[in-house]
Amino acid sequence: MLFNLQRYSTHDGPGIRSVVFLKGCSLGCRWCQNPESRSRLQELLFDERLCLAGCTLCSERCPHAIMHTPESLTIQRTLLSAADYEALNGCCPTGALSVCGSALDLDAVMAEVLRDKPYYLRTGGGLTLSGGEPFMQPEIAAALLKRGREAGIHTAVESCLHTPWSYIAPSLPWLDLMLADLKHVDEVRFKQWTDGSAKRVMDNFRRLAAAGTEITVRVPLIPEFNADRASIRAITDFAADEVGVKEIHFLPYHTLGINKYHLLGAPYHASRTPLDDPELLAFAEEYASAKGLTAILRG
Repeated sequence: MLFNLQRYSTHDGPGIRSVVFLKGCSLGCRWCQNPESRSRLQELLFDERLCLAGCTLCSERCPHAIMHTPESLTIQRTLLSAADYEALNGCCPTGALSVCGSALDLDAVMAEVLRDKPYYLRTGGGLTLSGGEPFMQPEIAAALLKRGREAGIHTAVESCLHTPWSYIAPSLPWLDLMLADLKHVDEVRFKQWTDGSAKRVMDNFRRLAAAGTEITVRVPLIPEFNADRASIRAITDFAADEVGVKEIHFLPYHTLGINKYHLLGAPYHASRTPLDDPELLAFAEEYASAKGLTAILRG
């Protein structure tokens, strides 16, 4: 299941890239900035600011789950079926109502990606798989990376590494760079904030290192979770001493994705204030540099 294809990206690996976003993730991070990527299934987004008064196109197509009143529109998302999503897709003239997620056609996706091949070759860019968690669709991930490699372009994956190793291994022969999140190394804290296992992530990091995969570690710095010196030290020590990476990116927490929760009709459980701590960011850079890593801050 695909939920976006973004061209001309410059923050998802080297050079100019096309990023293919796949739906489905095994984590439930409180701060997730792409909540529409978590489910493997289609979802409905609704922005009441764009809804036209008097328009009933969506409720006519799906009367059992969408109801209009003179003042508002009510959606019962649990009643929506695959047929409903098909009926609603593209029906809203303003885009107030939109369907997130579509079946992935490998040929169509690669045709779109390869439109920009001259830019990839000129800049060292290429194809990046992101999500969600791309390895939640292991066969598709491996097939896309293989086609990218066969087309002569650089390949990368943005991953939380919270999947069975058997989901990751098939992609490794076709992968040039792993951009992997290292959110925490404390099992209890990780479980509380992500509903996942730090041990699984750390074991996959060790296996990638043993396989000789090029890895860039990414650390989202989240208030109350890992945006403190002790956590940064522990994360950086693991990246440098046990994984042996050369580059680490620190990503200060932002709130740009909060509105997506509203569009999905879902609550948001993380801070509503971006991280603003220049001293902590300076410490992260200095500590990583002292461990022999190239440290990069990304906004």
